[in-house]
Amino acid sequence: MVNTVLKSIRILGLLAESSDLGLSEIARSLEIPKSSVHSILETLAAEKVVERDESSGRFHLGVKLVELGNRARLELDICRIAAPFLQGLNVEFDETVHLTVLDRDEVLYVDCIESRRRLRTYSVIGVRAPLYCTSVGKVILAFQSEDEIRRIAREKGLSKITANTIDSEDRLFAEVERIRKQGYAVDDMEHEEHLRCVGAPIRNARGEVFASLSLSGPAERNTHERIEFMAPFAVRAGMEISRRLGYRP
Repeated sequence: MVNTVLKSIRILGLLAESSDLGLSEIARSLEIPKSSVHSILETLAAEKVVERDESSGRFHLGVKLVELGNRARLELDICRIAAPFLQGLNVEFDETVHLTVLDRDEVLYVDCIESRRRLRTYSVIGVRAPLYCTSVGKVILAFQSEDEIRRIAREKGLSKITANTIDSEDRLFAEVERIRKQGYAVDDMEHEEHLRCVGAPIRNARGEVFASLSLSGPAERNTHERIEFMAPFAVRAGMEISRRLGYRP
C-alpha cells in the first residue's frame, strides 16, 4: 500500500511538471511497470485526481486537486499576500474582486470577495475561464510572447461567446497591443452578457505575469467611465502584490 501511494505521488508530481503525458511516457520516466501505472491512473481518474483526454489518451491533473487545494488556499503565498489588497478594492468600490492564476492555458479562480450589492457578480473558486475573453485572462495573455499567444489562440480556439467576443487573431493582437500600452484589460461583455470587468496583472519575482486580479460587476453600473476610473486602483493593487512576491520593476 505504501509503495502504491509513493508511486501515485510521483506520478502526480510528474504530471504537475509536464502538464500532460501518455501512459508509456509516465512509465518510462518514472521507471515503473506500465501495468502498475495503468492501475494507478485508473484509480486516480475515477476520483478525478487526474483526467484523461479522450482524443489523445494523455493524462493531466484533475479538478479534484483544485478542490483539495481550495481548502489550503490561504496557505498559498499568492492568496495570503493578495488578500488585503483584494479586500481594499472590494471596500473601495463594492464590486466583486477576483484573483486568478494561469493554469494549462486558462485562468483558474483561486480567490474571490463578492460585492455586498444586491445586483452583483457571483463566482465560484476553482472554476476555469478562457484567456481571450475575460479581463483576468486577457491581461495575462497580453504579456506572454507573441508565439505563445498564437499557440494558445490556435490550440484553444477563439469561439464566439457573446456579440462582443474577440474571434480572430487580428482582433486579439490588436487587443494585446492595447493592453500592453495601458497596463490593464477590460472585459466589455465578452464572456458574459451584461458583465463588465477590469483586470490587472500580477508578476512573480522573475517579472513574469502569472496571475491577475479584477473588479467585476453589471455593465449598467460599471460604465466605461467607471471602469476607466477603477483601472488605476486595480493596477496599483496588482503591482503591490507583485512587489511582495519579489518583483522589482
